[in-house]
Amino acid sequence: MRLDVVLVTDKRYLKPKEDAYTKNVILEDQLVADALQNKGLKVGRTYWDDPNFDWGSTKYVIFRAVWDYFHRITEFKKWFEATAQKTIFINSKKLVEWNLDKHYFIDLANAGVHVPKTYFIEKRSVESLEDAIEEATIEADIQSKHLILKPCIAGGARHTYKFERKDWHNLNKQFLQLIAKEAMMLQEFQTNIIKEGEFSLIFFGDTYSHTILKKAKPGDFRVQDDFGGSVHHIQPTKAQIQFALQAVHAAPELPVYSRIDLFKDNDNQLALAELELFEPELWFRTSKKAAQIFANSLVENYFKSI
Repeated sequence: MRLDVVLVTDKRYLKPKEDAYTKNVILEDQLVADALQNKGLKVGRTYWDDPNFDWGSTKYVIFRAVWDYFHRITEFKKWFEATAQKTIFINSKKLVEWNLDKHYFIDLANAGVHVPKTYFIEKRSVESLEDAIEEATIEADIQSKHLILKPCIAGGARHTYKFERKDWHNLNKQFLQLIAKEAMMLQEFQTNIIKEGEFSLIFFGDTYSHTILKKAKPGDFRVQDDFGGSVHHIQPTKAQIQFALQAVHAAPELPVYSRIDLFKDNDNQLALAELELFEPELWFRTSKKAAQIFANSLVENYFKSI
């Protein structure tokens, strides 16, 4: 059967399970599917590496919870290139390729978007974490006592470490194993993420939809609910919306959907944590109108030929 749209997930989230995490993924996808079907579209759902699915049978693919790709990045990229020849990705192939790797921070900073002080450590470019810290101090003016180390391609706080610079040796073995295989990034630890949390503003095109505040559990710095973080639906400030729009318009092209994660940096200035254009959780379940706004935007601006 020819489909208009296929929602793509991780195999782990294809069928209902008892855990709340999977239930939320399935609920979110159902809200999107229902909104698109109400527009008269034929909608399917499968996982990205489904060997039995014919990707030429759908006109569009919308990425959803493909949250195993960063553990299988080589396999994913091979699938991504092959499938791009058969269908159209939402967001586009161009945007996904740009957004997969956190080096996109450089482009955003050059476009005037305020990003936290960041130093990129290229694969096999240093001999120790101490050397990387010294370079980051000189080249990126990273002076903070507490630092964050994380991969340039990752998700779900994969290999994300908070440490004191004087204790670099405790992490050095792990760092050397990682840097031998992939690029990493050093940033200053942002104390306001602990105090205030991280704000996620969701846009469809350049239309604002809703905002989520993510807070880490006591004693942790990671705001993801995987690690016990909490989620709160809030109203953003005008400054936050303007900042988010600036980030959206700094992307190589206007995204169909985007999640702009932001916070107040150590100088109390709004700063970008992430510009998520690939597989972000969009929290449709927290906003009754969000799925409909998304469907309307798709049909009016992107699906005109269906």
